[in-house]
Amino acid sequence: MDVTTEELKKIIETNDLPIYELNGKKYVSEDRLKDIAGLSSELLFSIDEPKAENVGKYDKRNKLNDLTGKQWMPETKSYWFQKGLGKNSPEAKIEKMHPAPFSFQDIERLILFFTKKNDTVLDPFLGVGSTLKAAALTNRKGIGIELVPKWYKLSIERLDTEVRPGTSKKFEIINDDSSNALRKMPSNSVDFIVTSPPYWNILHKKDQKVKTQRVANGLATEYSDDKRDLGNIKDYDEFLNVLVDNFILESARLLKPRKYLALVVSDFRNKSKFVPFHCDIINKIEELNKNNDFDLTLQGIKVLIQNHKSLHPYGYPFAYVENIHHQYILIFRKELAK
Repeated sequence: MDVTTEELKKIIETNDLPIYELNGKKYVSEDRLKDIAGLSSELLFSIDEPKAENVGKYDKRNKLNDLTGKQWMPETKSYWFQKGLGKNSPEAKIEKMHPAPFSFQDIERLILFFTKKNDTVLDPFLGVGSTLKAAALTNRKGIGIELVPKWYKLSIERLDTEVRPGTSKKFEIINDDSSNALRKMPSNSVDFIVTSPPYWNILHKKDQKVKTQRVANGLATEYSDDKRDLGNIKDYDEFLNVLVDNFILESARLLKPRKYLALVVSDFRNKSKFVPFHCDIINKIEELNKNNDFDLTLQGIKVLIQNHKSLHPYGYPFAYVENIHHQYILIFRKELAK
């Protein structure tokens, strides 16, 4: 079962699930968990405290994070399976209102690897606050910038209801255009940047998935109608230039030297054309890097596998059209230009 003991206990408490005892151990039935958190198994789940895990020894030379070598190694795999709470979890209520959220649990893994406690994390496309929720749960400081007032307000509500009352006041949450807000911030002032930028204007498409999963449920299908919204730029080349120059590289200016920036992105289709968005971002960053006094160097590409997504019959029975069930986490490091 891909859920921690503490997460399981929280699900049980929130949904008032019955607990059974067998041979001196406590269990909860998987039948009730399926509908609540998307979990499955053939047996009862034990909710007894696990034995203390041997996490290994911390190396004092480690200036990047608080992990031991044993904890560090699995995080360097070139793939992860996306982890979520399940669409029926009480904590998914606000998250699923946004048309393109990402899992705070995946962001939590990134924060734990690329920062130490009390470091500052920046998200220039905050959405409904997944990054700041992850920062709150890992004792990090955070800055979030969100253009759309609706998502800005929901991010504050989410922190104060899903973490604890008053959590939002511990962070700097800005309702503004990031390209404007970032310019006002000092260089070399944050420890880690993680965000998921708009995937051009693909949210304007109303394909089968959008109609069945969002329109039918009365959920938003676009970020906004604001002209400053990157998702409303019609020309792809213009979008790519603005995204990289005004947002990604401007964010990187705030990053301390030898610190990291992680972008969660996905490739997509534009009508009949497949767009390798992750490659285009990498190439555009390399092209526009030359205009700065630092280099943003690619360190790795992690595949975030979305094995839970539903299949849709795109192209059937005439042509191959891929169901894209993964995202990419592009990991860059800031180096001072020579």
